Amino acid sequence: MLIRTEAPADILVIDRLLKSVFETDAEADLVMALRENGQLTLSLVACDDDGAVVGHALFSPVLIDGNDLSWQGLAPLAVAKSHQGSGVARALLTEAFLTLPQFGYPACVVLGDPAFYSKFQFEPASAVGLECQWEVPEGAFQVRSLTEASLATLLDGVSGLVEYSAEFNQL
Repeated sequence: MLIRTEAPADILVIDRLLKSVFETDAEADLVMALRENGQLTLSLVACDDDGAVVGHALFSPVLIDGNDLSWQGLAPLAVAKSHQGSGVARALLTEAFLTLPQFGYPACVVLGDPAFYSKFQFEPASAVGLECQWEVPEGAFQVRSLTEASLATLLDGVSGLVEYSAEFNQL
């Protein structure tokens, strides 16, 4: 499996992948809007041995209490149904969590299943005083440091509402 950054030729392939994995086109539309509006920080694809795109992970900027701390939001993460459970998501996230800090992005938030994301060192965001801009189930909004620094150090006294790019409000 090869993990690499998105190329222009991948755009429609990613769109098809997202439409096949999620119940609606909302995530595919979100990715297109983030890309078109320059709100895409990192877009990775996973390719199988034949070169077909079988996974995708996208990161975009978030604000914390109105402050730009260079934190990122993971959304969406998608793996082709035929490849789910085979380590594609782990490979995508491993690469992302190595790449993002190299470009000065110290932490990441995600809205998702705590049982899944805890495998990747995510913890409840409420534990460090962060809350999601949307009403979500307890524990579903999570955070992790991408560096050696603790979340408390990275926050440096900032806490409160985490806001995603405006494109997310169209979901």
